[in-house]
Amino acid sequence: MRLVVFGLPLLVVILNWLWPLPLPLGLKIPAAALVVIAALYHYWSRLSSGSVFAPEFPRPVVILFNWAFGTILFLTLLQIALDIGALLVALLTWRQVHIPVGARAAVGGIAGMLAAIGVANALRVPSVRDVSVTIPGLSPAFDGYRLVQLTDMHISRPFPARWATSVVERTNAADADLIVVTGDFIDGSVAMRRADVAPLAQLHAPDGVLAVPGNHEYFFDYDDWMQHLSELGFHMLLNRHAVITRGGGRLVIAGVTDRSAPGHGQAGPDLAAALAGSPADAPIVLLDHRPGDARVAAGRGVALQLSGHTHGGMIVGLDRLVARGNNGFVSGRYDVGGMTLYVSNGTGLWPGFALRLGRPSEITRFSLHAG
Repeated sequence: MRLVVFGLPLLVVILNWLWPLPLPLGLKIPAAALVVIAALYHYWSRLSSGSVFAPEFPRPVVILFNWAFGTILFLTLLQIALDIGALLVALLTWRQVHIPVGARAAVGGIAGMLAAIGVANALRVPSVRDVSVTIPGLSPAFDGYRLVQLTDMHISRPFPARWATSVVERTNAADADLIVVTGDFIDGSVAMRRADVAPLAQLHAPDGVLAVPGNHEYFFDYDDWMQHLSELGFHMLLNRHAVITRGGGRLVIAGVTDRSAPGHGQAGPDLAAALAGSPADAPIVLLDHRPGDARVAAGRGVALQLSGHTHGGMIVGLDRLVARGNNGFVSGRYDVGGMTLYVSNGTGLWPGFALRLGRPSEITRFSLHAG
């Protein structure tokens, strides 16, 4: 399967797009070599850091790799569409299959442009997206309560300290009562990312900053990251909950670990443990990195679940495939058995595929209202 996924684009781009172009052989061979190098981006990432998830090249190199990798994927799809179109014309006109050089050049340019736009969209500092949620049983004391969600920052070479600083400034300016982070803070070890995550210590809200881990925290020295994030001021809800009070009203914020945890020798998500001892009359907001178990949470009486993980599908069209791997949940608001599920598109993006088209990144500000 991996051979098909990575081999097909190379065959299409090199043999069916590049080679028919009227270029000297001295240009085609180096160009083909560059295509192969770009297609092996994740292999070079592993060589650079020991992990496919953390390319430790200079930031411009990582950005260039993402652009080139995206161009290959878009060009593969466009060239296949061009081939199918040319074949249909040939069948209808009963002539030989012919694709003009101009058409090949056009799809190459479009692919490069789409990839460039996608990378630029991925790297931007996201704007604040406002979402209003009505919660049955919410105390009037919490009416208008503001909660800001960050998720999937993936702080790494493409998303360094200056990007994190801008995210922190924009989040603090949102004037939230509480800030939550639903996992995938980083890509890299504490040693790699120490300076880049340092700005996160400046996040502040009256009721604090609560968080849960994502699957990527388990890829890089999980225990070290849990300790370091705690030192930065994050209250990690590892199958636990916190109770927020306003006057006589209470609100439970519960958090679970990621389902990948057992594979790394850590405790897996346990919603029962997270809710144990919570006040029965208080609405529950659940932080779960992945949205796939939302129906289970709804069955346990959770009023609002905040998740990430999917990055919103990253690209329109691709989001349908991502949804299939997450029980149909990929982006935005869902009503799940009377519970509101919100799946954020993410604040940053995994540096192995940093492209966005039609699925913008976000800092999400929720306004809670009594039902």
